[in-house]
Amino acid sequence: MGCSVRLRLLISLACVWGMCRGARETVLGTLGKATRLRIPPDLQKLTQHFGAAVWKRDTEDPQRKLVLLKYLDGNYTNYMPERARFHMVDFSLEILNTSREDRHLHEYIVNKGREEKVWQIQLEVYEPVSHPSIQILGWALANGSCAITLNCTAERGDNVSYSWSSRDTSTLGLCSRNGSLLHLSYPLQNASVACVCTASNPVSRRAVPFNSSTCSYEQGGGAGLTTEHLVLMVVVPVAAVVMLTGGFVATRLPMAVAVREQQHPPPLAEENAVHTIYSQVQRVEKHKVAPAAEDPSCTTIYAAATGLPPDTALSPRAAPRPPRNPPTEPPAQQGHPSLSQSPDKEPTTVYASVMMPVA
Repeated sequence: MGCSVRLRLLISLACVWGMCRGARETVLGTLGKATRLRIPPDLQKLTQHFGAAVWKRDTEDPQRKLVLLKYLDGNYTNYMPERARFHMVDFSLEILNTSREDRHLHEYIVNKGREEKVWQIQLEVYEPVSHPSIQILGWALANGSCAITLNCTAERGDNVSYSWSSRDTSTLGLCSRNGSLLHLSYPLQNASVACVCTASNPVSRRAVPFNSSTCSYEQGGGAGLTTEHLVLMVVVPVAAVVMLTGGFVATRLPMAVAVREQQHPPPLAEENAVHTIYSQVQRVEKHKVAPAAEDPSCTTIYAAATGLPPDTALSPRAAPRPPRNPPTEPPAQQGHPSLSQSPDKEPTTVYASVMMPVA
């Protein structure tokens, strides 16, 4: 079998597999953004001439295709209006919010009657690269040189590739490297070494600089120990210690005060307070008097009681009435003080006679 026969056989198999139906191009789409699928000018002229075309897309099932839009004589039917927009000016299809589900082969087919003209577009979808950062993995001083190992990473992005370059022509050879890691070695006489890390993929490109002024972990260019790191390493532990100390003092101080009060109770209030009780006592002095002329068998007892007479102990509203038969007071004996000399209350004298048996 000659080479020409083999070539024809390969072309035939390719056509059976659908690879020779039309030209193919690759379009890069950004995740979450709009992507426009265009057709070449010759297919635009054929569409205007024949007036019939259709947009299709492959699915996960190789035996099934998804019809997106049909165009016929100046009118079209959009089967996915929430996800796609058709432009009649150039017959292009715009995917509004590109997702990973759109990462398939798209076809634009012009109906020429007995023939079809096919244009295939392979859509590739990528998530854009986020802003990269540089970390210092290690450093060392040796023989008057500083050796630093740097690592450049991006948190988000599909198929991200990294490269290092120099911002200064004097250090062009020091920073030229492909990959996320960079082993940088420079003499200490260099005042500063400036390198740039670039993170990129087919749809985006981001770069971050690195400035090395001292051989330590504290480097410029957004790398190494930043102010946020210092705050986390110093301020946060100090604040935690202060909060724990304050909580301990607030918890233990009331307990210590209670224990001290139990061990040394305060003196009772009765010891300091002095209560004075006033009592009025009326003493009747006894004087020797001459024996009375009464019967010697009769003994007279004098009892003094302080208070108002029963007839005068009335309510304040009623006026006191004079006694009907005021008793005649016995002649005051010499030497006995009068019991009615009190300015506030007039004493009442009660007489009692006791008969003593005659022996």
